[in-house]
Amino acid sequence: MINFNPLQLFQTKGKIKKVFREAKASYLNRIRFAVGMFYFGMGLSFATWASRIPDIKTALHLTEGDLGSILFSLPMGQLIIMPFSGKMVTKFGSHRILVFSLIMYVLCLANLGLATTGLQLLVGLFLFGLFGNLANIAVNTQGVYTEVLFKKTIMSSFHGMWSFAGFTGALVGLGMLALNLTPLHHFLIVGGVVLLMVAFNFKFLIRAKEKIKHNTEKRKIFVKPDSALIWLGVIGFCSMASEGVMFDWSGVYFKDVVKAPGPLVILGYTSFMIMMAGGRFLGDGLINKFGRERVMQISGVMISAGLFTAVFLPYIVPCTIAFMAVGLGVATIVPTVYSMAGKNPTVPPGEALTIVSSVSFLGFLMGPPVIGHIAQNFGLEFSFAFIGVFGVLIAFMVSKIRTTT
Repeated sequence: MINFNPLQLFQTKGKIKKVFREAKASYLNRIRFAVGMFYFGMGLSFATWASRIPDIKTALHLTEGDLGSILFSLPMGQLIIMPFSGKMVTKFGSHRILVFSLIMYVLCLANLGLATTGLQLLVGLFLFGLFGNLANIAVNTQGVYTEVLFKKTIMSSFHGMWSFAGFTGALVGLGMLALNLTPLHHFLIVGGVVLLMVAFNFKFLIRAKEKIKHNTEKRKIFVKPDSALIWLGVIGFCSMASEGVMFDWSGVYFKDVVKAPGPLVILGYTSFMIMMAGGRFLGDGLINKFGRERVMQISGVMISAGLFTAVFLPYIVPCTIAFMAVGLGVATIVPTVYSMAGKNPTVPPGEALTIVSSVSFLGFLMGPPVIGHIAQNFGLEFSFAFIGVFGVLIAFMVSKIRTTT
């Protein structure tokens, strides 16, 4: 077992320090840049792994079934650590947990390149998922703190950095393949870059720690979560289910339903990703202008409209436009949900984010396989229409949330 006791030496005190609240705009922008680079580093690490999956599959002589079973260990690692992530971030401070977990995340990435058997890869992916989730809760807590300092919505731009890192990781992966570098060398190079990002930016993370209540309630194992967090989690579930389906099934839809020729098979996925990343960079401005509720309701309608359009007009041009609409729709929902959760008045940000992300992540985990079973029995078009209903549900559920400003 991993012993986190040494972190007791770095126990933080108090809330966000006064030095941050009274800082000049230039220093606040430096903080924002630093937090954004941690989002970028996480996205780059994950995209780097994803870009070499085919090569690792070939090198380890894995079948599609073997690979599918092994890949499931990554979300299992994320699920195992979820009950503890928020408590660790609350107890030790998100800034120290983020540095620690991202360094471990990079080391786990390098270890994936050392795997010579399926079992080694499975264990490596489990740890990769474990530290990835821990870093995810910590970095989103930092995002919430930074947003408080700026007194405006900036969370979408942070998630935009993660999406941009995905494109960067894919391009770097193509370059590494062109240079005939092994996955290990590729992972070591990217890991070194991410560690440099940590070294140059960790001192600008916000040092803060939420108050921990010491009373008899802490002995309770099961405590009913705040209802607002449950609603936010369900909205995140619907959004991440839609997002997961687009990640895993958009290419299949373009190939089997749209009948797109050759290279155009990736057009649906590419158009979705571009609009999702772009929407995240534009989302903060829209939210600050029109408000969270209205933007989330419009986003839900766009998800439904896009998926239903793809079902009823299964042709290249309409489907490309439809998948772009879905990308815009999902772009701001999860960042907004995380932002609202982190500002919950009754639950510390790290723990609130754990509750919401746990429910949300189930959508990302369950959506794609559920789509597969529905498609097998009723067809892929029906399964996309089923997920399309989620967008309408998002628009409806937003009215049930107690908006936090």
